[in-house]
Amino acid sequence: MGNYDALLILSFGGPEGPDDVMPFLENVVRGRGVPRERLLEVAEHYLGFGGVSPINQQNRDLVEALRPVAGVPVYWGNRNWRPFGEETVLRMRDDGVRKAAVFATSAWAGYSSCRQYYEDIARISVEDGPELVKMRHFGDHPGFVAAVADHTRQALERLGRDDARLVFTAHSIPITMAETAGPAGGLYVAQLRRSAELVTRALGRTAPWDLVWQSRSGPPRVPWLEPDVCDHLRKIDAPAVVLVPLGFVSDHMEVVYDLDTEARQVADELGLPMERAATAGVHPAFVRMVRELMDEPEPAPCPLTCCPAPRRPGAPA
Repeated sequence: MGNYDALLILSFGGPEGPDDVMPFLENVVRGRGVPRERLLEVAEHYLGFGGVSPINQQNRDLVEALRPVAGVPVYWGNRNWRPFGEETVLRMRDDGVRKAAVFATSAWAGYSSCRQYYEDIARISVEDGPELVKMRHFGDHPGFVAAVADHTRQALERLGRDDARLVFTAHSIPITMAETAGPAGGLYVAQLRRSAELVTRALGRTAPWDLVWQSRSGPPRVPWLEPDVCDHLRKIDAPAVVLVPLGFVSDHMEVVYDLDTEARQVADELGLPMERAATAGVHPAFVRMVRELMDEPEPAPCPLTCCPAPRRPGAPA
């Protein structure tokens, strides 16, 4: 056990009103040279939902669900929007926290999904503040698998089709990033495939399933993981589909826009019956999982060569 005296939920963050949208997006892409035209395009996605991302409320819900079971105070901080991680860690220091388990709201290896959270921890750590220990990847944890399987089962019941094909989705990333994920490379895709297999097994299903990608945001000249979920729906040979957003633990804007809006529109145009499974959210098995991770031996930090930052266009080799 790590002998923690607090738990920190460390997440991505999201806007909570129209005036937050552009400052939030500017935080997300700072230093990446993303054209303003692209930011304005993405901003329209958020503004279509009143400028509010679901992720912050889902993190509040997760904090409230954890408080009765964590056994220690539960804090929450974000990378890109309020409450910022820096402010949260200062509050933890003032509260006398000495060592905190850090639950990053991403289950997978990779630069954006893991290494960047280590960078966040280094950035927000303060003198005389708590030691921050990031907990391990959890895509294969029985609690995560049970939560995803239960939500998938509910989606299948809503659809009323036993013959529906399961299509697992995750955030696409550049192929070069996928190739360098994990100590030996390729771990992002391998972990997602393993998790999909475990969920399928938990459902007692033997039918084939698919792993596809969504939310690509890079320039066309840079190859990213494919196929895109909407392209896959146009080509799939199945009587019905359940989309399972395996790569997300809560309903990010990518889930409600790319799946509930764009993929839904494609399915409707094709006359393809489709349901979308809920993300893990605050499923009781998922909440228990977070508590169980705190009881595991303290994970060894990743090697510094693991999941390197992507080289930005124009950066020196």
